[in-house]
Amino acid sequence: MDRRKFLSTAALLPFAGSLLKSCGNSIMRPKYKFAIATYSYWHFREPKVTVQEVIDHAANLGADGVDVLHVQMDNETPEYLTSLRRQAEDNGVELICLSIHQDFVDPDKVGRDKSIEHTRHCIDIAHDLGISYIRLNSGRWNTIKSFDELMANRGIEPVLPGFTEDDGFNWCIESIMECLPAAEKAGVVLALENHWGLTRTPEGLLRIVNAIDSPWLGVLMDTGNFLEDPYNKLEQIATQTVFVQAKTYYGGGEWYTLDLDYPRIAQILKKANYQGYISLEFEGKEDANTGVPKSLELLRQAFS
Repeated sequence: MDRRKFLSTAALLPFAGSLLKSCGNSIMRPKYKFAIATYSYWHFREPKVTVQEVIDHAANLGADGVDVLHVQMDNETPEYLTSLRRQAEDNGVELICLSIHQDFVDPDKVGRDKSIEHTRHCIDIAHDLGISYIRLNSGRWNTIKSFDELMANRGIEPVLPGFTEDDGFNWCIESIMECLPAAEKAGVVLALENHWGLTRTPEGLLRIVNAIDSPWLGVLMDTGNFLEDPYNKLEQIATQTVFVQAKTYYGGGEWYTLDLDYPRIAQILKKANYQGYISLEFEGKEDANTGVPKSLELLRQAFS
């Protein structure tokens, strides 16, 4: 099933206006839209940068959208959600993705149910914010507790004793399927990221997405999460990609640094006929006030 074709025809994507337009005898393909992830200004360290501040930064830099990190929000009250949506609208900026955390790789059904309910709850938040996508994680085995140690081990960790990789995939597939009715009702697409855990490889990511085979589940391509041979792996997931988060590392990365060839990545996405948002995730140690503008210009040039 062609998820992207379904979504555009259903007018659910923020880039629905990016369909091919006929102009005389020529065909004009609109430019990509660029967004800034709120994570770019806050890497889980104090002082915390608010979503409101990032909306202002995005507007000042001429970005089209803001990708909201759920844990960066001040609260979830209706008044707060309304204020975020109004601030974005007043600044001509779209709220385009809600990046959330959950873990479906849990042998305890009670634990998985909590992640399912959390995901459904975030679907409602996304709907209230006018957001069309939710960044979804598969979860991981958590046999390496420290994230710093996990990164030092290139994202690889052993399976929980007494279980198999197949168990993890089955839990994840079943859990996501339980979230799909809520996603469809709200008109919010779940975008499964090539993150740590089961989706660390393109094979793992596509195993889940293809097993579910729903227009309400697509791939979120994070350009910085395939640490070895990234271009071949990005190409494998490109045709099912519905959202892109593009990492940059000015000042050196928080956990690692990749020298990504963005013109090459742009060609991979062009070949796959991707026409959606490019959302900047600045993960460098340089001050975001200089690192983000440089990164945004880098992406604009690469995708021009």
